Amino acid sequence: MNIKDLEGFDWDEGNLDKNWRKHAVSNIECEELFFNRPLLLLEDVRHSQAENRYYVLGKTQAGRWLFIAFTVRENRIRVISARDMSRKEREIYAKTNP
Repeated sequence: MNIKDLEGFDWDEGNLDKNWRKHAVSNIECEELFFNRPLLLLEDVRHSQAENRYYVLGKTQAGRWLFIAFTVRENRIRVISARDMSRKEREIYAKTNP
């Protein structure tokens, strides 16, 4: 999957404010992460039963390190979950993006 080929984001009542309520991550932060580099994209094989799922590790414009789990529906990114990276995820991100 190539993120550059996707056509935007899919926000609806099911995921519109879920990440803000649970982890204080705004939709704008979620979206900007996909445009910033470096970005580490990985397949989430363990959670890909009904549909292919992925996750990204990256930074927001403000430098916040985020983990975002997502799927692709109708060529658009649908965020499933967004939160601050764990310590282990920060280590992985730092190693792959020195």
